[in-house]
Amino acid sequence: MGFFTADLCDNFSEKTDVLGPDFKSYGGKRKFKGQIVTVKLDKNNKDLAQLLKNQEGIGKVVVVDVDMKYFAVVGDNLMKFATENKYEGIVVNGYVRDIVTTKDFDTGLVAKGTCPRKYIPVQDGLFGVPLVIDGVDINPGDYIYVDQDGIVVSKEKLV
Repeated sequence: MGFFTADLCDNFSEKTDVLGPDFKSYGGKRKFKGQIVTVKLDKNNKDLAQLLKNQEGIGKVVVVDVDMKYFAVVGDNLMKFATENKYEGIVVNGYVRDIVTTKDFDTGLVAKGTCPRKYIPVQDGLFGVPLVIDGVDINPGDYIYVDQDGIVVSKEKLV
């Protein structure tokens, strides 16, 4: 995949923002990029699961902002859905689980950390809403680039 986040920051310094250093990789793909689909959740992942299961994801990266209570919103089931529908990756401002098996899927997954429990009561999520993560404004249709150096967000396609 023809990009490095460090080069994007050097070559497009006025067009890029960078998310903080707390994200870790938990997916099979450690380098990915795509157009952003935004999701805002409050602990429960029902709507995220429906999105990943029912919508094609070619060229897309789902960016999920979660109420930061200690619950996982992505695990092996959602990674299966994302891979089947060809999403490039998922960026979770929150927690994931099943990390022994999430690395087996050919989809990127980065998150702030892990948690073994999920939130059972069903709650609705919001799609296509502006997010602010680590002080960076993220809108549906923006672009995201992820590699081992970090996560770069841009309002326009850079590569």
